[in-house]
Amino acid sequence: MAIADLRKEYNLAGLRRADLEPDPVAQFNRWFEQAASARASGRIRKFCVNIYKSFLTFFGAETPEVNAMTLATADKDGRPSARVVLLKGVDDRGFIFFTNYDSRKGHELAENPQAALVFYWSDLERQVCIAGDITNLPEAESEAYFKSRPRGSRIAAWASRQSDVVRDRAELDQKWQQLETQYPGEQVPKPPFWGGYILSPTRIEFWQGRPNRLHDRFRYTRQPDKSWKIERLSP
Repeated sequence: MAIADLRKEYNLAGLRRADLEPDPVAQFNRWFEQAASARASGRIRKFCVNIYKSFLTFFGAETPEVNAMTLATADKDGRPSARVVLLKGVDDRGFIFFTNYDSRKGHELAENPQAALVFYWSDLERQVCIAGDITNLPEAESEAYFKSRPRGSRIAAWASRQSDVVRDRAELDQKWQQLETQYPGEQVPKPPFWGGYILSPTRIEFWQGRPNRLHDRFRYTRQPDKSWKIERLSP
């Protein structure tokens, strides 16, 4: 089958203005909980969800990471790049993720502290598109999160000079083994070049798939008085 012939009809649900929360972060949290099956209601619904997950596990499939998001950045000349990272928190400040500050995305965010996020939950035929300003997470919060990571991940944060050229896999594994010997216990310190970011949203769009490509789209735009303007967009 040709790529151009790949099609899917979206007919799971609709989205009305009356369905939306006044605050987009509250709306995001609602959709996120639904994507994570945290709001599975009723015994039958929960039973079906569990059967579905068991079916996927039996055949070696995994439940998608609902906190996976595409992060788009651009350098000082406007040249874009994108990759998938993991959301690690949402609060009144915005959307939180962690990375190596010396990575390509880290350098781009230093040069141009604006970014965009996209979540896509195919099972619900939904996506959320977010754009806003980037600031560094306070160091104490980065420290606290780093301590909560598995030991291997903490060592890997030291071993990987993210986005730098590496000779081969053996060099990377050797560096990891060296650091594992250097930090034999649980006390692996946070690298100074590693930490978190907050994306403070200025625009959030909610997209619900509909038949015939007449999708429902609503955009929240931050106003000067910090309120949110909600508008329906043409698909």
